Amino acid sequence: MKVIWMEQAYTALSDTIDYVRQEYGDKFADRIVKEAFHVGVLLEDNPNLGAIEPLLGHQPITYRSIVINHLNKIIYRIVEDRIEIADFWDVRREPKSLASQIE
Repeated sequence: MKVIWMEQAYTALSDTIDYVRQEYGDKFADRIVKEAFHVGVLLEDNPNLGAIEPLLGHQPITYRSIVINHLNKIIYRIVEDRIEIADFWDVRREPKSLASQIE
């Protein structure tokens, strides 16, 4: 399956990386980027790897999530022959506000 980063997810990842780079340095920011894209590679062969995301159970399509580095969560859905990474969440934020961002 092909993995596609949706605009919202890519923007959230980019914003996170900018913040982390400024506050904690290049090494930590680079590690987050590597971990995020490594998850994408894993999903190509294992699309059901992530747990069903309970905060998005009200959506008509099933969303799954994978936590990386204890601080961020990749939210994705399987659509036909592709995996769409829908968002990149900072898990320290209010869960309901994060869930309301998903279209």
